[in-house]
Amino acid sequence: MVRNYSAFFPSRPKTNGPDKILSPLQTLGWQAFFAQQISADELTATPPVRVVEVHRNAFHVVGESIDETILPVRDATVGDWLLLDSAHPASSRVLDRLSLLKRRAPGTDRQIQLIAANIDTVFVVSSCNQDFNIARLERYIALALEAEIAPVIVLTKSDLATDPENYVDQAQAISSAVPVVTLDARGDEPGVKLADWCKPGKTVAFLGSSGVGKSTLANALSGTEDIATQAIREDDAKGRHTTTHRQLHAVPGGCLVLDTPGMRELQLTDAAAGIDDLFSDVSGLAARCRFSDCRHETEPGCAVRAALEDGTLEAGRLARWRKLKAEEAFNSASLAERRSKDRAFGKMVRNAMKEKKQKTRGPE
Repeated sequence: MVRNYSAFFPSRPKTNGPDKILSPLQTLGWQAFFAQQISADELTATPPVRVVEVHRNAFHVVGESIDETILPVRDATVGDWLLLDSAHPASSRVLDRLSLLKRRAPGTDRQIQLIAANIDTVFVVSSCNQDFNIARLERYIALALEAEIAPVIVLTKSDLATDPENYVDQAQAISSAVPVVTLDARGDEPGVKLADWCKPGKTVAFLGSSGVGKSTLANALSGTEDIATQAIREDDAKGRHTTTHRQLHAVPGGCLVLDTPGMRELQLTDAAAGIDDLFSDVSGLAARCRFSDCRHETEPGCAVRAALEDGTLEAGRLARWRKLKAEEAFNSASLAERRSKDRAFGKMVRNAMKEKKQKTRGPE
């Protein structure tokens, strides 16, 4: 079933009217959604802080009159709001999230990697060169849709392309609901063209492969050169990893900008709804097939095959939909199996400890 995204997919970004003076917490993205989760006593004893930087062995958190480094908090990520326990920082409570970006972690250990939390807009960045890849853009957009975050496609280096409109047309064909913006990542264009999404108190993220200009865009919005950048390789237009950790940067008078390392591997998991939303045309056709378990191959009454034959569905789009659906189903099943095994192992350990205690006490 395709969800209704009209609430955060306006035809144009909504304006908030006259600028309001925000509190220090509100400038960090604090909203009523988070305030409703805590009591006045908790607010005093464990003040809210936001994770603005994640390193391997430390979190950098910021709140009202708080700016410090703490030990990592389990199951938290950059963008999360914590109720800071000063005595035991690693035990700080993670508040419920408005959104969460996650993927299956690289490797074979079947873990989920948390990317970022409480993001309002995702700018999916691609260059108008050999890096441009429709399938990769679709992965990022499906990831954002699953998290119920509004995605915007940002095409950089259009000034260097011989036919930039071809890239724009391909990007716009992905989804009529996803805006497409072309710009020069250097200079004033990012601040002007992305301004409607970068309001004070909002949090935005740049996602994309290495070398597409994510750090350059973040620098352009912040008006600084604080974020390190590198040029792409000339032979294949591939980028080098510049950003080495995830960090929120405050834009003077504006939003918070998340800069992330480029992800060479983006394996989707628990993202079935996001894929269906992105490929709503294919999902809608599949729902009209004669058989509910139709594989869209040789079955009679297949609406998907009929659309292929009459040209209303492009074969490449169907192939990419199949690939994402199969990958997501496999990863989700694998992770569910891992979680089931972890629960069973935990139960076995608890039972063993219980038996050990009983034996130690002896008969009563």
